Amino acid sequence: MRVKPQIAFLAIAVAAFAAATAWASEDPPSPPADRNPPPPAQEQKAVAPAATKEAAPPPSVTIIEAADAHGVLGRDVRSPTEEGMGRIVDVIVDRAGQVRAAVIDFGGFLGVGSRKIVVDWNALHFGRIANKGDSITLELTKEQVTAAPEYKEDKPIVVLGAAGTLQPFSP
Repeated sequence: MRVKPQIAFLAIAVAAFAAATAWASEDPPSPPADRNPPPPAQEQKAVAPAATKEAAPPPSVTIIEAADAHGVLGRDVRSPTEEGMGRIVDVIVDRAGQVRAAVIDFGGFLGVGSRKIVVDWNALHFGRIANKGDSITLELTKEQVTAAPEYKEDKPIVVLGAAGTLQPFSP
């Protein structure tokens, strides 16, 4: 049996048309299970600027020799005449981060009967603190420190300063 070329062409055209129509009406193929679908265009816009941000520059580095700097918390504080004045237990900074004062745990024995007072940072001298056993010198007498009001958190701070060195705090 011989098929006429026109009929064969027509049959191929109808089959192609039917296949194209069926293909267009089907849902687009879903991505494989191991891939996430692309986010909507709006989310892509929000993500794109973050991807173009430059990496942060490396931090600056300062090297301080071990003999040139030491921690002060827990250090003994002594008067110029070598009287024991207590230990530094905290440091007070203002809103700008500038050190303003030190909290000293003064008096008592082994924490019993002691009280905290605040002294102006400029009244402290750190000349002899190369070793943990070295003390910090306070420009006040024991009598002046004994008369100082007690420091209590969340209350106005009264800062005891050496003669002529205390600056008023202005927030």
